Amino acid sequence: MENFWTSNKTINGLRHFVLVNETREKGIITFLMVSVLDSEIYLKTTYEELINSGNWHKGWISLPKLQSITEEYINYKSINKGEGIDEIFINEDSLFNIS
Repeated sequence: MENFWTSNKTINGLRHFVLVNETREKGIITFLMVSVLDSEIYLKTTYEELINSGNWHKGWISLPKLQSITEEYINYKSINKGEGIDEIFINEDSLFNIS
């Protein structure tokens, strides 16, 4: 599975993400995606959403700064300032597990 993805639309103002965890529950594959630029921006998505929805592109697309980091990100950060981050748990078999 490709680890680097570009969202076709911004997610809290950002578009470049890495797949850090893959889990399977009751036959449903779920992925934890984290923004490359800000670990406070992450989401869970299903295999279907990631592969078949047309909302994601495998790999990182080179984009002008104003398309990869939008005004939406600045607004998101000003509203959510100081809220902290939930812990992100990395599976032992994740490429990003360094322990």
